[in-house]
Amino acid sequence: MGRFADNYDNCMRPLERRFFEARRQRLIPRAVGDVLEIGGGTGANLPFYGAVTSLVFTDPDPAMLWIAATKPRPPQLAVTFLEATAEALPFPAASFDTVVTTLVLCSVRHPGQALAEIRRVLRPGGRFLALEHIRPRGWLGYLADALTPLQKRLAAGCHLNRQTHRDIRQAGFSIHREQLSVLDILAEIEAVSDENR
Repeated sequence: MGRFADNYDNCMRPLERRFFEARRQRLIPRAVGDVLEIGGGTGANLPFYGAVTSLVFTDPDPAMLWIAATKPRPPQLAVTFLEATAEALPFPAASFDTVVTTLVLCSVRHPGQALAEIRRVLRPGGRFLALEHIRPRGWLGYLADALTPLQKRLAAGCHLNRQTHRDIRQAGFSIHREQLSVLDILAEIEAVSDENR
């Protein structure tokens, strides 16, 4: 398997316990119907899905997919694991009721293209659920700018300074719920496509 995938869970475990797990528990059960998870990594969201109709779980890294397929999940959850990038989703338009990203849009090469693909594959009235870290305000934002070149090398292209909540709006979504926490760095977002754009 890939070295990054092999070490990912161990590296993330303290952050998961302290910051991410409780937020996943709040966000992921909001997914309904036919669900697409983009960049699902090693499957940290899988235990938290509720009564969804189906789940397509994508990641561009086959080693991540292999690990995710071994993770515990609700017994009734039907999951299809598929290698795919966020910028080129291999699905027809209007295929899903919910699209989920968690800690993904920081590392995709072209976030605008990925968000356009998310909007394309959502059905009318569908929802986009995201848990992403964003560039904070003030001096912390400048620190994030300074650390991003190193972070990109250490963490598979992760940008600490992306303004993902702004990018989501610019991509044609209306944010219905946004909850910021941890010095306004973590954003839990629920959005729908803005049909008037």
